[in-house]
Amino acid sequence: MQLVSRFYICLLILVLTAGTGYAKALRIVSANGTLSEILVGLGLEKQLVGVDVTSTYPASLEKIPKIGHNRTIAAEGILALNPDVIIYTNQSMLPPAVVKQLNSSGKKLVEFKHEYSNEGAIKLIREVGAYFNASAQAEKMVKALQADLAKIPAPANPKKLLFIYARGTGTLMVSGTGTSLDKMFTLAGHKNAVAGFTEFKPLTAESLIAANPDVLVLFSSGLESLEGMDGLLKIPGVASTNAGRNRKIVTMDGQFLTGFGPRLGKAAIELSQKVK
Repeated sequence: MQLVSRFYICLLILVLTAGTGYAKALRIVSANGTLSEILVGLGLEKQLVGVDVTSTYPASLEKIPKIGHNRTIAAEGILALNPDVIIYTNQSMLPPAVVKQLNSSGKKLVEFKHEYSNEGAIKLIREVGAYFNASAQAEKMVKALQADLAKIPAPANPKKLLFIYARGTGTLMVSGTGTSLDKMFTLAGHKNAVAGFTEFKPLTAESLIAANPDVLVLFSSGLESLEGMDGLLKIPGVASTNAGRNRKIVTMDGQFLTGFGPRLGKAAIELSQKVK
């Protein structure tokens, strides 16, 4: 009789844990804001024991211990959280030495490929969902994303946009081709004001005037670091551009604008509305 009771108890446990991905709740560390956002959407937020500083959405992630920001992340800080699995993307820019340390630690380290495109965002959501046995939840997120993407308006008059990465006047970089910003501009129906280089390069007055963007795009925190629009207009070359003369400056949350995850469509729509 006791044996039968134990059997039914075990059966009940299996039923209760079915569909949750794992019978044992994993301790997860996410080194990427988009991955953290996806995990929350999959219903796995309570399993997150550590996140990087780009994991800002939803706001509840602020309560989770931080492991640092890409190149400043240390393996020791991650391992101190005793995770079962550590996830990151090929865009996370983890130092090779840290990746090596984590691989040799005995902990599960998983890299997800992340491409800056509609298809790339959808693929990432599905792959993360599949890995954590939450494909049904992932498909709900994909459907919502696809609905948002279908609502992105086509601009009647495409403009030249230039993204400036700012951390005070001492750190000013512009975004070239192939970056998440470049891809976002294209998705919103506009074009990057600069070409001829990839990734980021230092901003110069000469190159800024030559590019002559219609709109300058910055992270909200970046414009704040320059003491607002007046501070931005004091940077050599800015006031001589169409954007500067018309005071056409757009700011958005950094992770929202560049995440290329579940909120990609919403971000493109907001950018389109602000560029008008």
